[in-house]
Amino acid sequence: MDVYEAVRSRRAVRGFTDQPVSREVLERVLSAAAWSPSGSNLQPWNTYVVTGAPLAELKRLAVARVAAGDPWDEREYEMYPPGLKSPYRERRSAFGRERYASLGIAREDWEARQRAAIANWDCFGAPAALFCYIDRDLGPAQWADTGMYLQTVMLLLRAEGLHSCPQMAWSQVRKTVAQVLSPPDGLILFCGMSIGYEDPTVGYTRTGRAPLDETVKFIDGSSSRSSEETGY
Repeated sequence: MDVYEAVRSRRAVRGFTDQPVSREVLERVLSAAAWSPSGSNLQPWNTYVVTGAPLAELKRLAVARVAAGDPWDEREYEMYPPGLKSPYRERRSAFGRERYASLGIAREDWEARQRAAIANWDCFGAPAALFCYIDRDLGPAQWADTGMYLQTVMLLLRAEGLHSCPQMAWSQVRKTVAQVLSPPDGLILFCGMSIGYEDPTVGYTRTGRAPLDETVKFIDGSSSRSSEETGY
């Protein structure tokens, strides 16, 4: 699989088979991902890979907690600014509409939305999960490095025929995750990531992307001509 195909085929999969993912494959992916860029080679990511009985226990604890309606743990970082402005506000709203429409769930059906959301904490059935932490004393540049690392992991998983789903939802039950992983106090849980083989029977609607000219500007001198010169 070439890089373009890996990028195009990577998406947040929300339905996995129970086919095991070998440790050999996971080690190969994470060994290669270690070459992700990071400023001054800090390598700020702290990764925990969970499978087997420990993952089953974590799923059980998290699902039980959410089903019981326990309060969320307060995130240790801000996921969205409180006053999310345009066009980001509209993109987020469009994602929510598309996501629940693909599941046949009406906007006002809160119980159905909760049932769909709880699948996060079962890792959508995936047999492997990754939890990525960052040192709380590091700054925005290191968070960006961690994002590049996670993207590299997801692309390498595609090269292995695997899929993934990055989930910041796990930060809302970070204390439950800590019960199983026992991370040092100095680390912040950024996200979890479900990993496995896609279940082709689970339908999905892929979310779109903004057109290139909405997010990219080419500064090469050729676009400075007036509409009279170009005839447009």
